Amino acid sequence: MSTVTMALEDSTIMLRRNLKHTMRNPVTVFNAVLFPIVIMLLFVKVFGGAFSVGADYIDYATPGMLVMTVSYGLGATAAAVNDDMAKGVINRFKAMDVSRGAVLTGQVVVTTVRCLVANAAIIGVAFALGFDPNASALDWLGVLGLVTLLAFAASWLTVALGLAAKSAESAGLAVVPLIMLPFLSSAFVPADSMGSGVRQFAEYQPFTPIIETLRGLLAGTPSSGDAAAAIAWCLGLALLGYAWAVSSFKKRA
Repeated sequence: MSTVTMALEDSTIMLRRNLKHTMRNPVTVFNAVLFPIVIMLLFVKVFGGAFSVGADYIDYATPGMLVMTVSYGLGATAAAVNDDMAKGVINRFKAMDVSRGAVLTGQVVVTTVRCLVANAAIIGVAFALGFDPNASALDWLGVLGLVTLLAFAASWLTVALGLAAKSAESAGLAVVPLIMLPFLSSAFVPADSMGSGVRQFAEYQPFTPIIETLRGLLAGTPSSGDAAAAIAWCLGLALLGYAWAVSSFKKRA
């Protein structure tokens, strides 16, 4: 059996293990799927009427909610990675000659899948609330691709944060900035409506071009400039997270 085949089989085993852990933890499911839906209902039904965004608020807010949903699924991953390291689970895997890369890849894949499932739920709720996109089939494919790329990048960064943290609790806290960033972006109101300082931060932080790209795709008017910036940010975060995670894993495992 080739090394590549063994690594793929080990990754599949790790993926199955992590999926079982996710399904057995209702808090993880709530944070990843139900809590973003609660936030969406709160903003659309309670606060939405107070915002002037030049469109139906559900149409404006949905792209931001897709990004926020990715963020809310990360805390459990960081804590799980750190917990495996602290309890010696990784050392037991090493004794069984499990591929080291499979341990990290399993966490990244299950987090990405969890984010995609949560985003599917958000889209369903959005349609129930009156979401009316003008996206073509190609635009929807672009939305899926960008959300997947974002989830993949955020997953690697989260795994790195989990490995670098001193405890499972601090690992969960380490991802709080990723959860807060969508609130300081154009997710819920246009950046140019914000006060000085906050507006500049919102315009140049990673999530804003991603949100604007999704907004353009769902409206059927994609922007190549926003798309280029969004992809660049995702690839940059993925590379940073991968390099950091591999380096931390080699030091600790």
